[in-house]
Amino acid sequence: MTSDSTPTTLNRRSALRAGLALAAPMIIPQSAFGANERLNIGAIGVGGRGGGDLAAVSTESIVALCDVDSQRLGAAAGRHPNARQYRDYRKLLEQKELDAVVVATPDHHHAPATMRAMQRDLHVYCEKPLTHTVEEARKIATVAAERKLATQMGTQNHEHPGYRQLVGMLQSNAIGDVTEVHIITDRPGRWWGQGQKRPTEKQPVPANLDWDLWLGPAPVRNYHSAYVPFRWRGWWDFGCGAIGDMAIHLMDPTFQGLKLGGRPVTVSSVGSGLLPESGPTHMKTKFVFPQHGDQKPVTVFWYEGTAKPDAPIASSLPMNGSLFIGTNGRIAIAHGKMPVQTGGRPQSGEQPDSAFPGDHHHQQWITACKTGSATGSNFGYAGPFTEVVLLGNVAFRTGATLNYDPQKMTTGNKQADALLSKEYRQGWEV
Repeated sequence: MTSDSTPTTLNRRSALRAGLALAAPMIIPQSAFGANERLNIGAIGVGGRGGGDLAAVSTESIVALCDVDSQRLGAAAGRHPNARQYRDYRKLLEQKELDAVVVATPDHHHAPATMRAMQRDLHVYCEKPLTHTVEEARKIATVAAERKLATQMGTQNHEHPGYRQLVGMLQSNAIGDVTEVHIITDRPGRWWGQGQKRPTEKQPVPANLDWDLWLGPAPVRNYHSAYVPFRWRGWWDFGCGAIGDMAIHLMDPTFQGLKLGGRPVTVSSVGSGLLPESGPTHMKTKFVFPQHGDQKPVTVFWYEGTAKPDAPIASSLPMNGSLFIGTNGRIAIAHGKMPVQTGGRPQSGEQPDSAFPGDHHHQQWITACKTGSATGSNFGYAGPFTEVVLLGNVAFRTGATLNYDPQKMTTGNKQADALLSKEYRQGWEV
């Protein structure tokens, strides 16, 4: 295994981390890295979305690769022949010459991998949704803040010009006080299946797949092609359903622009028949944020699968997009596009507060690792956002209207509170 870092450089980095563990607000001073010095990065999950993440950070030194699929691992190793190869990320995280890791696994592995990396004082880029449960999101955000690490959740559209413009419009009250937001996605459906019962037939495990490691923290079950490589998202043990996949993108400008972080929220959800292990084929979720200080009340509606709003809203709501209804006008936006405003006051190029330069999402994180600069979707932002999004699944699975208190991290409903966390197989605890 080779890297661009010498032992002297590594010792210097280790000393800096130890000496700056309680320093604020910088993560690592700019002088900790030379102008042309590259980070030593480990990639956890290198196929699918992980392959895209790996390519995006390949401006740095890729020193470790991990995947439970030997074919995907081999393909990545062909592009990075000097990187060490692992099937188990717990072993990868024992490698000494690491500065940062990228986590691009199924959802149920996000927190176990991320927490272990942060406990080693490694900077982390983790794919969305940040975690599998509400409790995990709180733990991850807390540790990231305590250790002052450079972090980023993989919501690339957080930096999209259309989203940034939309956040500026919302924060400048371009359409007055926003009273309602409607957000829709066509997932699952043709993207993956939901509303399913556990397969009863036993299939042979593919030779290239380490099934036990793929399960990781999840309860043991037989392998079946209903779960991999991408279908895992619709199963509660592994994924967060359509709301975890797409609300974490589509609701992002709502959460940022209307400053919903840390606010109490009432959540209710209805949809197709409840099954113990798989998400619904369609779901409509209602998030009610009451008046909070000087922040006005707002109701956010989420529609997934075959769920649709009433006709007057549906005609103005772009698929995989959002519609904001204000006291003076409306704004509609499709995913990855520019906002379209109707009514309200003309815009004069306002930008959102705490706007970041339009750098690539991954490069923004790499710069933060080296200089201590800010990131747009850091875990301090992504953690509370993930908590709210995942409450939609909790409300659906319990059939209850939940009154979530983020300060106490409780809904006041015992059945629902039990779903805010989960148990882990031994050796995979968070």
